Amino acid sequence: MPRLLQEKPSNPLSLDQESSSTKHHTAGLFFFLGGLLLFLVLLILIVAFRKFIRPTQLGKCVKRKDSCKAAKDYFNGKLQTISYFSFRTLKEASRNFYEGNLLGRGGFGPVYLGKLRDGRLVAIKKLSLEKSQQGESEFLAEVRMITSIQHKNLVRLLGCCSEGPQRVLVYEYMKNRSLDLIIYGKSKQYLNWNARFQIILGIARGLHYLHEESHFRIVHRDIKASNILLDGNFQPRIGDFGLAKFFPEDQSYLSTTFAGTLGYTAPEYAIRGELSEKADIYSFGVLVLEIISCRRNTDLTLPSEMQYLPEYAWKLYERSQMIDLIDPRMQKDGFVVKDVMKTIHMALLCLQPHPNIRPAMSEVVAMLTWKVEMVKSPLRPTFLDRRQRTKDDKVSWETISDDFPSLLETESPSLTQPPNSREFDASGSCSMKIGEPIV
Repeated sequence: MPRLLQEKPSNPLSLDQESSSTKHHTAGLFFFLGGLLLFLVLLILIVAFRKFIRPTQLGKCVKRKDSCKAAKDYFNGKLQTISYFSFRTLKEASRNFYEGNLLGRGGFGPVYLGKLRDGRLVAIKKLSLEKSQQGESEFLAEVRMITSIQHKNLVRLLGCCSEGPQRVLVYEYMKNRSLDLIIYGKSKQYLNWNARFQIILGIARGLHYLHEESHFRIVHRDIKASNILLDGNFQPRIGDFGLAKFFPEDQSYLSTTFAGTLGYTAPEYAIRGELSEKADIYSFGVLVLEIISCRRNTDLTLPSEMQYLPEYAWKLYERSQMIDLIDPRMQKDGFVVKDVMKTIHMALLCLQPHPNIRPAMSEVVAMLTWKVEMVKSPLRPTFLDRRQRTKDDKVSWETISDDFPSLLETESPSLTQPPNSREFDASGSCSMKIGEPIV
């Protein structure tokens, strides 16, 4: 009996060993089957991925991810002079981009009035990607361009936002909004000659900086009334750099696709795609005539000879009746005739048919500030006979382009007095010299 009692404890130990061995065997089998099942699932996913998802779509996803990371790094590391706003913040500031806060519509999207949490009023430009096709690279280019140039006559960028598909620019708010609201009669505000002249001079100085003084040579490409903003003192600031181009220092012009606003566009650029800073100068000339006359460059409701402003201005110049171009309200208010006539004369020089004989913006500023005398008479600008052309639908662009000189011409005409020129005297009047009729 004692021997039997001593042998009983060995039986439970043997059972525990067998149970432990069985558990290890089951766990191993479970992990093996689980791993095999996971491998099969991954294999099926890989086959399905390769079969149903196109490599191009994958490339786009990867590119988008890299692009977003690049944009974030760009904003965080390089744009030290501006703030980065979240889209939610700008949405709140503009009251969810409420239509009642709409300030205007630029080339790439609407601009809304916004109020930040610190009380600052700002202009929020929400880019319409579908309409403008301005992607992230164009957006970053505009941000980089605006932040790289600083001048009192250029609009100041306060911040930006790039979140998913959203691209937003935040500008300082201009109390008197854009120039077109005043000169096109959308506002009851009246500008006397001194205010108009300061606007003209400020725009000229801003363009002079872009073309000749900035460390980047920049052509704006869309100088027009709606892109000129006015602060509380009616000082002008050039805005909307969405179409602006960096210009190589070693090139006199670029051959590029037309982009801009017809009516302000230089003929060699609109017809041939030949772009230089002289395209901005042509646009500036048209804008000056608008400011002085307080009307649009094209108005089909007017009598035939008055519909196209530069053409009408030239006809008045031929007749020595440039006084008729001036806004009637300004004539009642009073102005120095010599100063206004000088400015019209300068605008006609900016509209010269060949880009090489248009003055540089440094010359324009010098003429406006009386640092140089305007002793040259403008040549007749080249106009398209619109009435005759519209009757002939078979006229080709090649035929039309023959009417306009090209930047490719090796010899450029110099700005000399034509046989039938009009001398611009100090009294502000124009006296005709007898000569051959203008063709």
